[in-house]
Amino acid sequence: MLAAVTLLSAQGCAPAAPADAATQPSHAVSLAAARNIYQTYVKASDAAAVQGNRAQALSVVTSAQWAQVKSEYTALASEGTAVPRYTYGTPVFYVPAGSGFPQWFAVAVSRSTVSGGQPGPAVSTLMLFDRHKKTVDWTLSGTAVLSQPLPKIALDGGYAIAVSATDQSLLLRPDVAGATQAAVVDDGPSSAAAAAVAAGPQTTGLYAAQAALEAAQQRKGLQYQWLLQGSPFPQVGLRLADGGALILYGMYLNTTNEHPNLTAGSPIPVPDAVAPILTTPNQVGYHAVFANWAYQFAAIDPLATARDAKLQIIGSQSGPSYGHAY
Repeated sequence: MLAAVTLLSAQGCAPAAPADAATQPSHAVSLAAARNIYQTYVKASDAAAVQGNRAQALSVVTSAQWAQVKSEYTALASEGTAVPRYTYGTPVFYVPAGSGFPQWFAVAVSRSTVSGGQPGPAVSTLMLFDRHKKTVDWTLSGTAVLSQPLPKIALDGGYAIAVSATDQSLLLRPDVAGATQAAVVDDGPSSAAAAAVAAGPQTTGLYAAQAALEAAQQRKGLQYQWLLQGSPFPQVGLRLADGGALILYGMYLNTTNEHPNLTAGSPIPVPDAVAPILTTPNQVGYHAVFANWAYQFAAIDPLATARDAKLQIIGSQSGPSYGHAY
C-alpha cells in the first residue's frame, strides 16, 4: 500500500470554531477555573447518559470526542441499549500558563465504566478540554486511554508549560508527529518513518491489523485500502520534566473496501460498528463500503538529543465517524 499522508480531512469532520485573536493575562485559565470546567462537564455528561439525551451529550464535546459520542449514542439507540456511565477518581490538572485563544488544559484521571450499578476496572485517562474563542463554551475535545503511566509533567508555580507545535528541540516537530505516525500505520515497519516511531499497538500494530484485513478481503476478490489521515482537531503539547513533550492530537483512519473497478457484485459486509451510522440506513455495498474512524492520540515526543529517541504513542481512543455503502 502506498503511503499517503495529508494534513486535513474533509470527510466526517466534527464542528470546529475559528481561533480568537484576543489576548488575556498570562494565567487566562486558572487552576480553579479548570476544576469547575471539568466538574461541569462530568455532571452534564452523566446527566445526558442517564437520559439517553444525545443532543445534551454532544453539546459538551467537540472534535474527536464529538465524532465518537455521536456514533456511540446512535449505535446504542439502534440497539435499545443504555448509554454507559462513568465514575472518576481524583483528577490531576495540567493547565498551561498563557494568554489569548485558543485556551485549553488537560486532566489525568482514572475512569471506570459503571455496569449493573457497579464500577468496573479503573483505566488511566487523559482528557483534553478547550475553547477557541470567548463566545463559545468549554468542551471536551478528546480522550485518550493510557497504556502506560504518564511521565512527569514540568510545572512552574503549579502551572504546566505549553509546547509550541513547531518546537525544534524535539525529535519531531509536534505538527509533523501525526503524519510521521501515519506513515508507519500506512506502510508498516518498512517505512522510513519507522526509524523515528516506536513499534506498538497504534503504529506497527495498527498497520498489521489493517494489512490482515486487506489480505482477508483479497481472498474474497475485493480491494481493501486504508489511510491514517490528519484532521482539524486541536493539537497541543506539554513540556515534560526531562525536556521532552507530551503531545495530544486527533486523526482519522479512512478505509475503503470495494469490488475491482467499482463494478457491481455481491454485497460487501459493512463493519458492525459502522452499520448504525451509515449515511442512509440499510445501505448495501454492491460496489464499495467506506468506513472511517476518529482517533485521539497521546504521544511522547522526546528531545532530539535523547539516546535512541523515538516517538511513542502512550494513549488512544477511537470510534466510528462515518459510513457509506453503495
